[in-house]
Amino acid sequence: MKYYILKRILIIIPTFIGITFITYLMIRLAPGDYTSLRAGVEGELKAGALSKEIFEQEKKLYGLDKPIIVGYAEWFYKTVKLDFGTSRKDGRKVISHIADALPITLALNILSIIIVYIISIPLGIYSSIKKDTVQDRIISLTLFLLYSLPSFWVALLLLKYLSGGDYLNLFPLGGLYSDWFDQLNLFQKAMDILWHLILPVVTLTYGGFAFLSRYTRATMLDVINQQYIITARAKGLSEQKVLFVHAFRNSLIPLLTLMATMLPGLLGGSVIVESIFSIPGMGMLAFESILSRDIPIIMAITSISAFLTLIGIFLADIMYAIADPRIRLEAKQ
Repeated sequence: MKYYILKRILIIIPTFIGITFITYLMIRLAPGDYTSLRAGVEGELKAGALSKEIFEQEKKLYGLDKPIIVGYAEWFYKTVKLDFGTSRKDGRKVISHIADALPITLALNILSIIIVYIISIPLGIYSSIKKDTVQDRIISLTLFLLYSLPSFWVALLLLKYLSGGDYLNLFPLGGLYSDWFDQLNLFQKAMDILWHLILPVVTLTYGGFAFLSRYTRATMLDVINQQYIITARAKGLSEQKVLFVHAFRNSLIPLLTLMATMLPGLLGGSVIVESIFSIPGMGMLAFESILSRDIPIIMAITSISAFLTLIGIFLADIMYAIADPRIRLEAKQ
């Protein structure tokens, strides 16, 4: 088992380097960087002839005058020490921006994943039991219709009809806290945050129901047709025990790996959701940083998102190896 874990760790390192290097390369080669924008603005304020001089000063200040390999190596060395530099927009340490935004995004995404699993797995099991019946087709049609709806469109509809528009006023228009948040006690603060998170969580979760429930249905149907399930039924075990003790337990193995694959999609979707609902998380920070060409924050968000995704995949592999002895045997061989 330890060799299997070591192998997975060794895969993480070059993958992380590759992701961050490609991101750094794309940012450096992209037109219209931060120094060009700032030099243009200051050049207009001072004099047109000074614009080039300001541009060169800004490039030297942020290390953009160095070759790409050298610049990336310096960035990677600092990142290993958790030194992401300072924001070019406001001069704050990037790590302070991340410390404010990351817990919000993690809470939003973890809550979304939990809700997706709680709803999708029972739906998948029920669909496998009712295979090819009217109930199965209604569930499939409904979930695929939800899956086809764009998240930004659903978010705007929720804001229009449920958040202080011309219709219902059930939820806040945006943000994470109410104006009177400081006056609330601890329980009321928790309820206030949950109240603000309901619509963003709905927007993040509805699309995942179809994918996970259909996957659960497929794995359950595959397990139900195995010989040991037929044997369990022949021994006279109740259908409930056959399904939930034998079939469902064995179908959980593939579902473990999906937890890691859902995280990148949710992190990507949170950029749109957080921007629409004005939630000060990693998604909104990434969106604002891209608009302002704030390279240190963009690189920090990319590296942290890549690291979290790789760690999620690593943990899924470990759980898979623990649940399936065949993986441990192959790793040992």
